[in-house]
Amino acid sequence: MKTFLAFLACLLFPFLISAQHDKLYFSEAVSLYLPKHNKKIKKAYRYRNSERARFLFDSLVNNCFKGTYIDNFNITCLRKNNDCINDYKKPIFLLTYASWCVPGKGEIPALNELAQKYKDKIDFVVLYWDNEQEVRKVAKEYNRSIHIVYVDELKNKDAYIVKNMKHSLGFPTTFYIGSNKKIIDITRIEMLPYTEAFENSYNLNYKNVSQGISAILAYEEELLADTPFKISPN
Repeated sequence: MKTFLAFLACLLFPFLISAQHDKLYFSEAVSLYLPKHNKKIKKAYRYRNSERARFLFDSLVNNCFKGTYIDNFNITCLRKNNDCINDYKKPIFLLTYASWCVPGKGEIPALNELAQKYKDKIDFVVLYWDNEQEVRKVAKEYNRSIHIVYVDELKNKDAYIVKNMKHSLGFPTTFYIGSNKKIIDITRIEMLPYTEAFENSYNLNYKNVSQGISAILAYEEELLADTPFKISPN
């Protein structure tokens, strides 16, 4: 019974929040719903049931995290003057990473190409949970149109938010975020071994990033359509 009530609360929270004209932030949703789901997901992986684990992850995202708002936490940007998430005014394609993760051969080239193409409409941000020295080593691989930022957990002041962001869904994880900072969707990248052929890696990642871009642009169109038309006074 308790499990059913917890699931029901998770399922209904977007409507409850809307009714209260309030916002639920991602870090808050993580505290509320992640612990019980994590136990089930880890159990699925322990029994090598990857399909079950993916189903549980998707259920968690769809029922508990979509519709929440990304927290405004402090970051350090290597190439720009942005100091926090709210400094980005366009919708955000946010990829969270760690320097010890080895991307597939085609992952960064695919992201570079699409970021260059859509940089005027979307802010592409790669967030490394690491220190500046390690991030600078990998930053040179990315196109200049991509914002390379990092969060050094030992120095960042937003300890609560950082803990919930970093230690929640693992990485690499991608957040699709509207210009109003609402989370449209969250996905995990399908990691291919570095030995995978470049073409296969590139095509898979190009497809994944393209789908994310399409979701962001579609949401922005809906957001614009819902905005009351204002006539500027003469």
